[in-house]
Formats: sequence, C-alpha cells, structure tokens
Amino acid sequence: MKRLAVYCGSASPEDPRYLALAQETGEVLAKRGIGVVYGGGKAGLMGAVASGALEAGGEVIGIIPQALKDMEVANLDCTELHVVDTMHQRKQLFTDLSDGFVTLPGGVGTMDELWEAISWAQLGYHQSPVGLLNAFGYYDGLVEFNAHMAKVGFVREMHQGIMLVEETLEALLSKMADYQPIKTIVQMSVDDL
Repeated sequence: MKRLAVYCGSASPEDPRYLALAQETGEVLAKRGIGVVYGGGKAGLMGAVASGALEAGGEVIGIIPQALKDMEVANLDCTELHVVDTMHQRKQLFTDLSDGFVTLPGGVGTMDELWEAISWAQLGYHQSPVGLLNAFGYYDGLVEFNAHMAKVGFVREMHQGIMLVEETLEALLSKMADYQPIKTIVQMSVDDL
C-alpha cells in the first residue's frame, strides 16, 4: 500500500486521546512510507493526521471542495492540495489516489465516506481494503449494526468481510495488507443477487 485515504472528523473532541490517535496515525503511516490522502482540512483530527505525517517526513495529499477552501479551513502545508467543486469529486479522488481506506473516529461526513468505500467495494468500483480503527470502542455500535445487517440478510455472506475492524492501527494495517478482494456484485449473475 503506497497511499491510504484516511477518513476522520474535522472536530476536536474534549477527550485528548482522539487528537493523539490521529497525530500518531499520520506519523506511523509516514514512517512506513505510506502516503496520506485526506480531506485537506487543518482542523480537528484531519489536521492532526496531516501534521503527524508531515512532521515525520511523509507525503500528504489533501482534497478539499472549493467552498471549504473559501472558508479558509484548507491545510496549505500539504504536499499536494487538490481543490474540487463537489463532495462527489472529492470522494472519487480519494478512491483514485489511494490503495485503501482507514477510518478513524468522526461524525456524519466520516460515516458517509466509510459507507461509500464499502458500497463501492461491494459493487466492484474498487478492490481496495476498507479499514475501521475502532479505537477506544468508538465504533462498537457501528460494528454491531453491521453484523445485524448481515444477520438479517442485507449484507451478503461474501461481502461481510469488506469492513476490516481492529482496535489498534498496527493490527489494522496488518489485516489490510493481507486483504483478498471479494467477488463483487458486478461479477455475479442475477441469480446470485
């Protein structure tokens, strides 16, 4: 994996563990020679991931919509900063420039990015690993809900392993490195659906 898209919040929670996790994530990726592709912001966990990677000498590619750049929230210290018109273009570039996806704690935007990465993998728009870092139990409810969707039958058995979940970054990166692409929906026959 040469580059990973890192999805995370632009907020700074009161609990300092979240910002420290983001900073450490950027640093670890840089030290492993893995470039960071992220939302291009300088605030919250986003800014901490970028800072961690840049301080460790890593590549940081930011992708930000023009409207957010106009609000002066763009991180101009990025190795590269791509300014796009829409959120759709932003997420497409995340996929085009990355070899996988790591999701740290975040809010609604982070969930949108995570579920799109999973959905696109299921459909066959990419075959990259999608990792969820469940640090501090933040995503316990989401992991449980994902299992519930599978149990009810809304996630096919062959697609239940798309979302790779670990509590530590090292374990997650190891699992992502071992990921084997799944049979996608576009590779199935109508009878399989």
